[in-house]
Amino acid sequence: MTERRGPVLVATDLSARSDRAVDRAIQLAAQWQVETCVVHALRSEERVEERQVRDTLPSNPADVRVLLPRGPAPDTIADIAQDLAPSLIVTGVARFNHVGDYFLGTAVDHIIRHASAPVLVVKQRERGAYRRMLVAVDLSPDALHTLAAAAELFPDVPVEVVHAYHVPFRGWIDSDGMREELRREASARLRTFLEEPALPRSLAERTTSHLDLGAPDEVLARSIERFRPDLVVLGSRDRSGLAQATLGSNTSALLGWIPADTLVIKRERED
Repeated sequence: MTERRGPVLVATDLSARSDRAVDRAIQLAAQWQVETCVVHALRSEERVEERQVRDTLPSNPADVRVLLPRGPAPDTIADIAQDLAPSLIVTGVARFNHVGDYFLGTAVDHIIRHASAPVLVVKQRERGAYRRMLVAVDLSPDALHTLAAAAELFPDVPVEVVHAYHVPFRGWIDSDGMREELRREASARLRTFLEEPALPRSLAERTTSHLDLGAPDEVLARSIERFRPDLVVLGSRDRSGLAQATLGSNTSALLGWIPADTLVIKRERED
């Protein structure tokens, strides 16, 4: 690492459902040589001691701080993130309170909107460092920001960059020649995108780019099936009170079906 990063902040409800997120957070913190902050948001009458939280952690984790704030989990996690400036917020598919406040849904939108740090939703068991990252790009400034931030967080992970392009008015212009011309144009735009100065030059050495014809969500699904990444990266921008993914879908909808661990990187809304 070339510079000191902030801690890795992970949320837990102390159930087995949170184990995957906690294990991944501790692995990443050890890899980055930073502190792990484990936060459990206490309900109004709940009594939990630090020892109880530490009993749920893997044996002998290094450099772990336990935080036990009181309040709704989404608000509390976002507030703590503002204070700690973590490199990453990690959570799993876990219920945070007795009335069924699942992280996937409005809570993830809340945390992405209110915390400036990237959010990692852990779906799979931790089996060492990530080995392959998939980033779907629409060639927008948001996508450029997402790819650059992901490359900085994971500077050694091979990257599959996928761009979905479409044939306009397919019923009118659906010839092999026209499709090939549109593919060449899309390929040139993707190449220009990947040569943007905002991207680190070292990224090119570990990036493979792909074009696929179709709707963005369909292309993403096919790419996940084809490349089997253990990390999928989504960009998100706060628009009209919703966490809107650069793919065009609501971020929570995408998180609901993507099987791999999913990193959501927010670009701040410009005034």
